[in-house]
Amino acid sequence: MHTHDYIGFDIGGTKCAVVAAQANWQQNMCTIVDRVQIATKPVAWERILQKLAEHARTMIRTHALKPVAAGISCGGPLDSTTGVIMSPPNLPGWDNVPATQYITHQLSIPSFLQNDANACTIAEWKFGAGKGCTNMLFLTCGTGLGAGLILNGCLYEGTNGLAGEIGHVRIARTGPLGYGKKGSLEGFCSGSGIKQLGHMLIKKARKNGTASKLLNLRDDEITAKTIAGAAERGDALAMQIYATAAKKLGLGLSLLIDILNPECIIIGSIFTRSEKLFRATVERIIQKEALALSAKNCRILVSALGDTIGDYAAIATACKNSDF
Repeated sequence: MHTHDYIGFDIGGTKCAVVAAQANWQQNMCTIVDRVQIATKPVAWERILQKLAEHARTMIRTHALKPVAAGISCGGPLDSTTGVIMSPPNLPGWDNVPATQYITHQLSIPSFLQNDANACTIAEWKFGAGKGCTNMLFLTCGTGLGAGLILNGCLYEGTNGLAGEIGHVRIARTGPLGYGKKGSLEGFCSGSGIKQLGHMLIKKARKNGTASKLLNLRDDEITAKTIAGAAERGDALAMQIYATAAKKLGLGLSLLIDILNPECIIIGSIFTRSEKLFRATVERIIQKEALALSAKNCRILVSALGDTIGDYAAIATACKNSDF
């Protein structure tokens, strides 16, 4: 049970990062030793991966590392078995990219690919709030809403890698749009969903003459972040928007608790940053809707890795697939 060196690549729609780390998979330990971030400019994918690989080689020389594997975390769709990224909506031009083949060629080490929701789940399980759990879930709760599942101590991906798409579940007959479906959980609880919900309720408030500082915002200023800030300052309309999102999130978590009976559900991004706007309502709904014994044995936790989770996700992808 030794510590090994790893390289990780976190590929996103607006930014990408390469990290170097020393990790011990069996002991749930990981230390990031270096990191470089670049913008995901609208250029050919080869130029982005080439630049990231160059930074990786510099890290290896600078820190005298001997990496045993590289991990790549990226939004789907992708094929983790063949290591191919298949036209993610946030990465225009990344069509059938042989990501692992390219990185293996550049760094001369085995490379592995995992979708970002699953990669973050593995990272939180091994290095974050899910340490020691056998059954746990991780919800991304960022721009979109996806989930990863650790069941019986293993990542569960489903028949064709689509397990955990809780954001696609319709939670109301109508509502904000998410996953191409009005009233979906993503439509109510993701960053883009809360923004839509804000626009809807602000428009209604303007017609009704409701007082709120949100009414002074331009359309492009209405975001999950600005609404959260107003809610934290006591704005009634902003608090109503987040209360609505929290109720829907509570319903979604209740479904997961009843079906999967996890030890914990870890929620990142928006929930982590605005926990006090969610928690009381979410827990109230769970107590009302979920099976009592299942709810009692399931903890709702914030991400322990926070904004660094993408870095750990890429390293976790490398560690999980290595033979160490």
